[in-house]
Amino acid sequence: MRVKDVKKVVLAYSGGLDTSVILKWLQTTYNAEVVTFTADLGQGEELGPAKEKARLLGIQEGNIFMDDLREEFTRDFVFPMFRMNAQYEGCYLLGTSIARPLIAKRQIEIAEKVGADAVSHGATGKGNDQVRFEIAYYALKPDVKVIAPWREWDLTSRTRLIQFAEEHQIPIAKDKRGESPFSVDANLLHSSSEGKVLEEPWDEPPEIVWQRTLSPMDAPDKVTEIVIEFERGDAVGINGERMSPATLLTRLNALGKENGIGRLDLVENRFVGMKSRGAYETPGGTILHTAHRAIESITLDREAAHLKDSLMPRYAELIYNGFWFAPERRMIQAMADASQASVTGEVRLKLYKGNTIVTGRRSPNSLYSMKHVTFEEDQGAYDQFDAQGFIKLNALRLRLGAMAGRKGGEL
Repeated sequence: MRVKDVKKVVLAYSGGLDTSVILKWLQTTYNAEVVTFTADLGQGEELGPAKEKARLLGIQEGNIFMDDLREEFTRDFVFPMFRMNAQYEGCYLLGTSIARPLIAKRQIEIAEKVGADAVSHGATGKGNDQVRFEIAYYALKPDVKVIAPWREWDLTSRTRLIQFAEEHQIPIAKDKRGESPFSVDANLLHSSSEGKVLEEPWDEPPEIVWQRTLSPMDAPDKVTEIVIEFERGDAVGINGERMSPATLLTRLNALGKENGIGRLDLVENRFVGMKSRGAYETPGGTILHTAHRAIESITLDREAAHLKDSLMPRYAELIYNGFWFAPERRMIQAMADASQASVTGEVRLKLYKGNTIVTGRRSPNSLYSMKHVTFEEDQGAYDQFDAQGFIKLNALRLRLGAMAGRKGGEL
């Protein structure tokens, strides 16, 4: 059912064909005052045209919001997620998923600032983003009205969108008049491509799909060596140079791109129930993920590390499904953040033709004991005879089972 009695709505606006049509549709369908919000999340596009297009469509200057959120995005969303080493279904670094709560948060802040009673987004009724946006909206403003045009209107094809745009004098870029070969979402962490030429999971993605990385086969036949510095679980510098979170991720993206790092061809399980195929590129994030696990390997206690790993799939699923602003995500985050108190030090890596190779790690808080692990004389640091009792005690329940006729762990 369509939301009723909307007076003012804040639209997540990119300036592209879809959200420009949505803007006009909101005006004509709801007779509502529209406020546009365009977020710079490092998607790599010039955002000025979005502002000009909003003006062209009758939006007053005071109702056009454009915010550079790159630092907040990296510092308060990407880095906390990377402290948990989050990967959805074992490999997806959640580049799209982690951007949605920040966009939603800022939309709600603007709605409260301008006195809007509704928010709107351009996500379709088939995907995960509608869930992510709307759960975040309701978590932050429970009485907000949500308008999801793709679940309401009859503009169900690109032809109908273009026809609507032409009828309402909405400018259409030349490259938007033809059928788009695939859809793209991008931010500072990643780029994802879905649909059309990617829908058949057996067909190899054409090279034009990959926009942020060289092919590993075409990457230079030379090694790039870097050292990433960490403090309390967050990367703070590269090769001795300190930099802000967004600057650091931008630098890693460039290094990953030129070395063919971060491509992923994935068939995943959407929250709404269907499987989908996507081509994802996370060059800097892939390097950062590998480096973070490496510094944790010498600074985290074994059981602490294993507990984190056991909770990681649940945490990743919460972000993927849109529950960033849920108490259970905050609980796991508090545990993850506390675990990083000693995760400080440096990791050395070699980047080469799609590979991120750890070659060294060191930390003032290292738990690695050369005296205990050496195969040479340890001067009594470790009594090997102690292992006999350790083994027998761990085997005791299995021995008792075997004595009772349940050999080999039979039930």
